Amino acid sequence: MAAVAERLDCGLRRNDGARVDTLRFSTMGSVDDGKSTLIGRLLFDAKGLLEDQLAAVERTTARRGGEGLDLALFTDGLTIEREQGITVDVAYRYFATPGRRFIIADTPGHEQYTRNMVTGASTADLAIVLVDAVRGISRQTRRHVAIAALLGIPHVVLAVNKMDAVEFSSARFDAIAKSFAAAAHALGILQVTAIPMSALHGDMVVDRGERLAWYRGWTLMEALENASPAKAAPGLRFPVQRVASSRFGAARDLRGYQGRVEAGAIAVGDEIVAWPGKIAARVADLVTLEGSIPLAVAGESVTVVLDRQVDVARGDVLTHALDVPAISRRFEARLAWMDREPLSTAGRYWLKQGTRTVRATIESLHSRLDLDTLEARRSERLEFNDLGFARIATAQPLVIDRYATHRTTGAFILVDEATHHTVAAGMITEPSLG
Repeated sequence: MAAVAERLDCGLRRNDGARVDTLRFSTMGSVDDGKSTLIGRLLFDAKGLLEDQLAAVERTTARRGGEGLDLALFTDGLTIEREQGITVDVAYRYFATPGRRFIIADTPGHEQYTRNMVTGASTADLAIVLVDAVRGISRQTRRHVAIAALLGIPHVVLAVNKMDAVEFSSARFDAIAKSFAAAAHALGILQVTAIPMSALHGDMVVDRGERLAWYRGWTLMEALENASPAKAAPGLRFPVQRVASSRFGAARDLRGYQGRVEAGAIAVGDEIVAWPGKIAARVADLVTLEGSIPLAVAGESVTVVLDRQVDVARGDVLTHALDVPAISRRFEARLAWMDREPLSTAGRYWLKQGTRTVRATIESLHSRLDLDTLEARRSERLEFNDLGFARIATAQPLVIDRYATHRTTGAFILVDEATHHTVAAGMITEPSLG
């Protein structure tokens, strides 16, 4: 049991023995609201940058005619980003405090790169939505908040940035915070922390500064350190990535199923079922590069060896025998449409869910989200960057989990059969009864 407990408690520990966990968060917001500058300020003030990074950014800033450090350059790493002054791709950065590790996804704000923003935010425990204190909430801000709701991100921090440009007005902050809270609540986001700040000067990012004395709440760093990480998904989910026949011992040539534990844990002796074929077996061994282990937990990659030869293939999902998932060829889903060509119910698509790929069609489109009113409107089409609600049908049955419960088996992408373009990202809401 000691070995099992050690594997379950796999986080770093502080000197006082307390466990150090990891929080993944994403930045969102419209172009020029200051996302890259905020992350640069956060890394700089939290001492999360190396000397060579500081020196490189100082040289680039000077070469461009600036003084000191252009904080946005710490995350805008692509040539096109530095030339145009916008974020195009997702930039991941890592830093730690004594109590927590952080993984940052700095995502694009431009409408053209919404698909990259969805990708970067899809694994976040928390979203920081920036709003320019001068311009206020934009249509793109509402789109990003809607995507945060779509992705089921449990915590949202409203960062009202550039407060220095409005003379640190508490009235301006209150107006934006009230408007944002109404929009977030309309989309089902109930946990919103609003913070006024100046990313350029550092007020309320890591240090409180002296110009926002009327604000008594958390700084951004305090909000990040106190946010609860996402709850672990219930039950075992092990999508099979590869079937391998290897010699796992001196005299055994066994068939193993390789993949990553996406939720729950799997142990030697567990009775499991492979879906959608409903094939039952018992776990005989768990093998890693370091050898056999008694238990594998979420996030770990392993080869599962069963006690008998069974017909399990790539794309099948292993669960515990008593944890029976829904198996269906139809389900309801929310879609983020990413293609320049509008959605067509006559289109033919490949649906990729975890490690499984099947043919699919969009049987019907129920509604489209109106970004001005944040209401679902009856519609027969989705255009580029629209968000909607549809019924999907697949040629073969799938393990169907609600995205709110299991992100891996609850999410999918649609790829056009003819163009091979990724046209949509989807989140399953429930199996279809029709």
